[in-house]
Amino acid sequence: MILTDEAATRRLGERLAAGVRPGDVIALWGTLGTGKSTLARAFIRALTTPDEEVPSPTFTLVQQYDSDAGLIWHFDLYRLEKPADALELDIEEAFADGISLIEWPEQLGPHLPKRRLDVALETGDAEGERRVTLTAHGPWADRLGDLTQ
Repeated sequence: MILTDEAATRRLGERLAAGVRPGDVIALWGTLGTGKSTLARAFIRALTTPDEEVPSPTFTLVQQYDSDAGLIWHFDLYRLEKPADALELDIEEAFADGISLIEWPEQLGPHLPKRRLDVALETGDAEGERRVTLTAHGPWADRLGDLTQ
């Protein structure tokens, strides 16, 4: 699908948040500047409050947010040195009981769950435009149709 501007990226984050459940993992793929953080902020604010402060976890690697839907874990693994280091972030607990948003999921290597929603973002042809591909693995396959309408 085509996201025409930043507002469209935020709306996708909000739609994803509306269908999320504890134990869900959303992997945000894309290079720098493709909208991963924008989507993550909108997702988190949709489940918490519109003015929730959502700093990038680039240096802390993970931030947590309480919501009625469950505990949200926002991972930014850009600086992760090796996949096994993610285990020190309690990532297995997040995958089991939380709602996980993962920027730079390729850093997880073999620890990336098979049951997840992949959101691949790339720059589009027009200024501010993004192309997004949603790929469902596991239980997300049944919910994906609702998100793309």
